[in-house]
Order: sequence, then C-alpha cells, then structure tokens
Amino acid sequence: IDTPHAELSIEATSLVEVTHEKTPSISGLKWETVANEALSRRDLSAAAPAHFLFSSPRVEITADVTRYARDSFRQGRGIFDASRELIRRIKNDFAYEPEATEISTPLARAFSERRGVCQDFAHIMIAGMRGLGLPAAYVSGYIRTVPPPGKKRLEGADATHAWVSVWCGSNNGWVGFDPTNAIDVATDHIALAVGRDFSDVSPVYGVFVGSGANELEVEVDVIPVASL
Repeated sequence: IDTPHAELSIEATSLVEVTHEKTPSISGLKWETVANEALSRRDLSAAAPAHFLFSSPRVEITADVTRYARDSFRQGRGIFDASRELIRRIKNDFAYEPEATEISTPLARAFSERRGVCQDFAHIMIAGMRGLGLPAAYVSGYIRTVPPPGKKRLEGADATHAWVSVWCGSNNGWVGFDPTNAIDVATDHIALAVGRDFSDVSPVYGVFVGSGANELEVEVDVIPVASL
C-alpha cells in the first residue's frame, strides 16, 4: 500500500460449531505413567506427544519453573487432579496485568515477577509440565466471556486467548486446561491453532514500514447463536 492512509483494518467473521468431550472427573492415570508412555511412543504425526516434550523458541525449561509445577505433581498423583491444581495455583499466584508484559517478554521474567497475561500463564504451565516429562501444547483461540449478573455483555471488549493442551495418555489423548481462569477447557473455548508456543500460532504475521507513530488494536466478539 503506497498511498497515504490513516488506518489498516483486518476484519474476520466466522460461524463456528464447537463440540467438546467433558474432561474426566476421576483422577485417572498417574502422571508418571503418562510421562513414561510419552517417552516410549514412536509416533511422529502432527499430534504426537514427541513434538511437545522439549524446549521451544518461547518456552525454556528451567529448574525454577519445574519445581513450581512439581508441587502439584506429587508422586503417584493422577494427571487430571494434578493439572487442575496447577491451573488453580497459577491463577492465585500470578496477577493478570495486560500492561505488565509484551509478546516478546521472556518467560523467566513473567515467572519471577508473578504477573502477565494468558500467553505468559500458558507458557509457564507448559514449561513446568515439560520439565516433568509431560507433553504440553500451546493453544491459541477465543473464549466466550459472560458478564456479571444484571450487566450487559460488552461487545468488542475481548481479545485472543491462550490455554494449554496436555497429553494425558493414549486412551485420554489431549485435554485442555485454562490457567488464566483456572477452568477446564469446554465449549466456551474456540481453538484456532495449536503449537509448541506462541511463536507457532501468531494469528497475523507481517511487517509495517512507514513514517509517524502507529498503534495496534485488537477486538474480539464471541456471540452464541441458536442452533441451525
């Protein structure tokens, strides 16, 4: 675009049908069993756990974060119970502050300062689980938010969201956990992309070169509709 302009707007509208299998409520397999199975599998397909076991560009496995996760993953504990406790601890221990971090903020800084946004919390959970030998993937998408009782739902007030998908053994497959909200992933979560970390799933790529100041704004509106 080589003519003067004041705004570039990208708008996407989609009708999405979301289905979800409820996360098991029982403890399930011991997490150590899942970790051992992940190491023994020889599958290299797109959803194979092998791709999500090690450090990646935005997720460095460190002793501090691994120790933090291990407090939830005590010996012999079930994979579901331990994962749920970890997301509750992240929500309680970390402050949600949109201005505290940027896309480029290192995981170690967000972890040490105990603040950030959904991207940071997902990266921290992923690093902790991978440090324990558990496959964990980064999921980017949207979440439908519900307003307080008596309040009108705000339109365009949301943004992209991020959560974690944990491989819970060959029988259970990948199960979603949302550390920002301390909830299981369900039909309010709309997944767009899955990767090792945010660097794999950025919704828009591009380069802007021009004079003057510029500012990026992102708005997302998720509206439930009647069944067709």
